[in-house]
Amino acid sequence: MELPLWLLVLILAFATVTFASHFLFPSVRWFFRKRLERAVAQLNERLERPIEPFKLARRYDMVQRLSYDPEVAKAIVEHARKAGIPEQVAFEKAQRYAREIVPRFSATAYFGFGIWIAKLLSRAFYRVRLGAFDEARLSEIDSDATVIFVMNHRSNMDYVLVTWLAAERSHLSYAVGEWARVWPLRTLIRSMGAYFIRRRSRNNLYRKVLSRYVRMATDGGVTQAMFPEGGLSLNGEVGDPKLGLLSYIVQDFVPGESRNVVFIPVAMNYDRVLEDRVLVSADIKGSRRFGLRFKYVARHVGRHFWQRMTGRFHRFGYASVSFGDPVSLVDYLDGRSPDDMLEPLGHELMSRIRDVVPVLPVPVVSAILLERDGQSHAQIAARFQSLVDDMETRDVHVHIPRSDMEYAAEVGLRELLLRKLVAKTGEGNEATYHIHRPDRLILAYYANSIAHLSSEIEPIHISNLTPAEVADAAILP
Repeated sequence: MELPLWLLVLILAFATVTFASHFLFPSVRWFFRKRLERAVAQLNERLERPIEPFKLARRYDMVQRLSYDPEVAKAIVEHARKAGIPEQVAFEKAQRYAREIVPRFSATAYFGFGIWIAKLLSRAFYRVRLGAFDEARLSEIDSDATVIFVMNHRSNMDYVLVTWLAAERSHLSYAVGEWARVWPLRTLIRSMGAYFIRRRSRNNLYRKVLSRYVRMATDGGVTQAMFPEGGLSLNGEVGDPKLGLLSYIVQDFVPGESRNVVFIPVAMNYDRVLEDRVLVSADIKGSRRFGLRFKYVARHVGRHFWQRMTGRFHRFGYASVSFGDPVSLVDYLDGRSPDDMLEPLGHELMSRIRDVVPVLPVPVVSAILLERDGQSHAQIAARFQSLVDDMETRDVHVHIPRSDMEYAAEVGLRELLLRKLVAKTGEGNEATYHIHRPDRLILAYYANSIAHLSSEIEPIHISNLTPAEVADAAILP
């Protein structure tokens, strides 16, 4: 019997694929799976909170588990009824949402190059300092409890900074907005264990799939990190909580039956926020549509690389992270209904975050210059001392470089001068400093970050300014 050459090639191709899928691929997967399990076991020996089995489950299995969850099934039936579509179509939509949400965690990606990149970027841009940190208090947290870091949102560098500082304690699973759902960033973020959320979605089916994933992760003991404000602060202040993600964590919680949840407040502050002009500009417009133009990005990136190549780059001052007193969900509820306590819990967490916001040189100097323009170096240094003394009486964490108050004031002035937000006339202690008028709201953005920590600093909001003052702040991103 003779066979055409094309048919023989086709038969051999099918045989090769069949052999690979039934014998070779499973063996290869088993080999790498065993190596991964050994690596994770070694990694867990040095982590304060080991990686939970939930994070190591296959993504396909998690998508299936989420899609067939009983509560999701009810939501599918309800969605199909309201939309007038077959239940199978609604099920496929729920599966699509599940695939969009569920991450593809890679311990190698996270603890290999992920932590290394986070450390490299943090140190490349800032002098990083640890603020308030009660290690003894944090070590008392029940090892079986699910830990959730709740943080103020100052910059997109927040992800990088906290990931590095928490590297020795645990893996952090972030909720990331739609901005990151672009290739190839999407794949990288998924491999780091983050999950995507549509912040503005009003689709009940989507919200049910998301809430069930968050609840499963919480019950599975996954250490998470979330920004209760729901977005970057536009005016520098720590905002009010959005209760969406928090409600998913708290709902269906049964004290004594559910795994306890412990919230750790985390506060961050910077001498320079990379996106400050973009954020303040959005605040002026009253919209969260960040009008970031490519030519401005290219100009700033090009200038940055040129400064590095010529050795003229100075890091963007200090960045500091503080940890507040933990909140145990079991203790906080104390027998009360989680639904009744959701809003008070959100405000309690934000209050604890505000209490531990680190105070850095640039915010203090910004507040001083906003009080009265045209002050001398000596006047600024004296007022710096006065403000710091006031805040320290309230047990606020203030970072004083070299433990030298006058030098700290000089550091704040230097950063503002480098950015040309402030102009200097004269020399020495008789030099005077003037705010560049269009950048007044930039200084207010930094001063607002610490205004709640001192009775002597008055926060500045867009709503309190006259139209002429707002028009003066013609800030371009």
